[in-house]
Amino acid sequence: MLTSATTRALRRAAALRVSAGPSTTTPASNATLGRRFASHGEHYNEPSGYLFGEKPTPPGQKRVKEDWENVWYYGFIGSMLFAGVMIYYKPDTSVQSWALKEAKERMEARGEKYRYEPESTPATSS
Repeated sequence: MLTSATTRALRRAAALRVSAGPSTTTPASNATLGRRFASHGEHYNEPSGYLFGEKPTPPGQKRVKEDWENVWYYGFIGSMLFAGVMIYYKPDTSVQSWALKEAKERMEARGEKYRYEPESTPATSS
């Protein structure tokens, strides 16, 4: 047997379900309401067989560039050149170069030589 509090809660839930209307996230409602796309509907570009979908220009005519193409070319090439210069002149942060520098400094502080220099021995003639 249901208590009065339980029946009141069930009635409230049923009333909320009715007042909220149909849910827009269920697959059944998508079929009845139709699908909505951010691109204003489905579209499909049929393959034409041409590169990038552009027909070749007739002989003697020049292809007209779109507005964004020069910005793309100059921006891409410029950024690649800038990246190349930055990589070429980047500081050496490898562990090996740091360790070599540190070892040279410590050896000089102790008075040792860090480069090999053969000791000259007097020539003995016999």
